[in-house]
Amino acid sequence: MENAPIGRRFAPTALMLGNIVTGCSVLAPAGMLSELSSGLGVTIRDAGLLITFGAIMLCVGSPVTAWLTSRIERRTLLTATLAVLAITNLASAFAPDYASLLAIRLVMLAVGALYTPRAAGTAALIVPPEKRGSTIAFIFLGWSLAAAIGLPLIALVAHRYGWRTVYGGIGMIGCFSLLLLAWRLPGGLIGAPVDLKTWIDVGRNRRIVLLLLVTTLQMSGQFVVFTFMGPLLAKLTQAGPDAIGLVFAAYGVFGFIGIAIATRIVDSWGAYKTSLLFTTLLLTGVTGWALSAGIYPLMACSVAIWGLGFASTNSMQQVRLVGAAPALASASVSLNTSVLYIGQAVGSAIGGMLYARDLLYGAGYVSVGFVALALLTVMLTKPRQALAPAG
Repeated sequence: MENAPIGRRFAPTALMLGNIVTGCSVLAPAGMLSELSSGLGVTIRDAGLLITFGAIMLCVGSPVTAWLTSRIERRTLLTATLAVLAITNLASAFAPDYASLLAIRLVMLAVGALYTPRAAGTAALIVPPEKRGSTIAFIFLGWSLAAAIGLPLIALVAHRYGWRTVYGGIGMIGCFSLLLLAWRLPGGLIGAPVDLKTWIDVGRNRRIVLLLLVTTLQMSGQFVVFTFMGPLLAKLTQAGPDAIGLVFAAYGVFGFIGIAIATRIVDSWGAYKTSLLFTTLLLTGVTGWALSAGIYPLMACSVAIWGLGFASTNSMQQVRLVGAAPALASASVSLNTSVLYIGQAVGSAIGGMLYARDLLYGAGYVSVGFVALALLTVMLTKPRQALAPAG
């Protein structure tokens, strides 16, 4: 452990890069639904089920892997997880048919489910308490970068070189990321064990339960539209691949800006006020999408506003859960990741049903309903002592 101070100095960056790989692995199908549909000979809705079934696997896998792996040393655990993500992405590039690709994806996400919550929990072990909020938010910057850079590149590469090239590229980046993490993350880090009593304590904590509901509603609302954003833009505005890629880029770049702002203000504002601000921006963005459906420039601007809130709201959820009950953080953060993917599964399933029935305009309004409920639930979680920075 003599090199631990140096390792700890760069460890958050290594953890953040792992989240880029995880984010790209989870989000990739959304950026290339049309290419997957035509390349595999399935409908757009069936291609969207890669996200729906993957999200179900993630929501089941997160608490199960949290329980099974809580006593494993973190560097070993996280590098092994990235190794599985790298191998399964490379395998996806050679999948012969839709069923094979779906099976590989389920394995990929069953293991990948543990990376994001474990990365957030590891951050709490390597920084002082006063830096915890901003460090967790920084680690979630990886998800913003996955959307800001990853999704537009996925859309561009898939259109020009095919979806197999995308999976191969993510696999190669995964190999680099696991080597960096193995180099920079200190060894000997072990978090609090997760047992049955931990889950019971989580269920009895009213604020944690409300925060988990917020995550579920936020993600359900977003994925009603986000899963099918490319095909929706094509049908509603006749946008081509480049125009669709530009919207994905706006979503991701503004997501990056949003989480960068959140990272800077959370320690002074407190996580509750920061969460309230970015959930309001999220609602503003999806409302703009619904009201301007069919008008490309207005839809693109709405997606940019939406982007400000998409990753920052989730990172604030993680910060608030850690602050609400630090001793329960391993379980609550893992469970938050689980309900996040429940939201993805619910939202993408509803979005697929609406898309298959050609209810293209209705998807935006369903999204607004979910996010509005999320904002109301955020308000119910206002801390009694408003000055408490943990939220």
